[in-house]
Amino acid sequence: MSAAGPLTNAAPFPDRRERFVRPLLAAFLAVCAVDLVAVLADSGIAHLVAKPLLMPLLAGYAAARRGRRALIAALLCGWVGDTFLLADADAAFLIGMGGFAAGHLCYLRLFGRARGALLPAALYVVVLAAFLTLVWGGLPAGLRLPLAGYSLLLTAMAYRSRVLGRRAAAGGALFLLSDALIATGIADLPQLPAPDFWVMLTYVAAQLLLTLGALGQGARRPGARRPGAGPWAYRGRGTSI
Repeated sequence: MSAAGPLTNAAPFPDRRERFVRPLLAAFLAVCAVDLVAVLADSGIAHLVAKPLLMPLLAGYAAARRGRRALIAALLCGWVGDTFLLADADAAFLIGMGGFAAGHLCYLRLFGRARGALLPAALYVVVLAAFLTLVWGGLPAGLRLPLAGYSLLLTAMAYRSRVLGRRAAAGGALFLLSDALIATGIADLPQLPAPDFWVMLTYVAAQLLLTLGALGQGARRPGARRPGAGPWAYRGRGTSI
C-alpha cells in the first residue's frame, strides 16, 4: 500500500474480445458474398472452400460479442450440417439433417419457455401441414419420416424465434423457407431459377438474423454487460448446397 492510499480499479480493463467483433463480422459477410457468387457461377471449388467457413466465423462473432453458449452451439451444429451436406450421399444428407436438428434444439433452449400467441402458432401448423402434403408424394420413402420429424422441429424453432424480437422472427421464417426450397428440390417440384442461390441466400440471412436477434436480446437483459465493457462495468441432396 502506497502513501497515497490503496490501489483501486478506477478504470475497467478492456475486454480483449472486442477487437475481433468487426473483423469477424466483416469476414463472415465477405465469405457469404464469395459463396453466393460461387453458387451463381457454378464454381464447385470456391463453394467447397467458402461454405464450411460461414458458421465458424459467425460463431466467432457471437462469442466475441459474449453470446450465450446455446447460440454458439446452434451455429456450430449448423457447421456440421453445412459440411456433411456438401457430399451427395444419402448417409451424409441424414447426418447433415441431424446436425441442423441439433442446432434447432439449441435455438429452442436459447428461446426459453416464454409463451407465444396462439394465432401465429396456428399459422405455422397450417404451413407445416400444407408443406408436408405438397412434398410427401415426391420424397424417397426412406426420407419421409426423418424429414417430417425434422420439419416439425424446424417449424417449432421458427415459431419460437419470435420471443427474441423481429429480427430473430424473420430469421426463423427464412430458415423455414430455405429448407422448404431444399425439400421441394428433393421432391422434384418446380424450382426457382438458380435454386441453390436462393437456398444459400435465405440460409445465411436466417442464421445472421437469428444471431443478431439473440445478441440484441441479451444486451437488453437487466444486468447484462455491453460487448466490450470490461469485467467491471441441399444445402441438400442432388445439389451443390
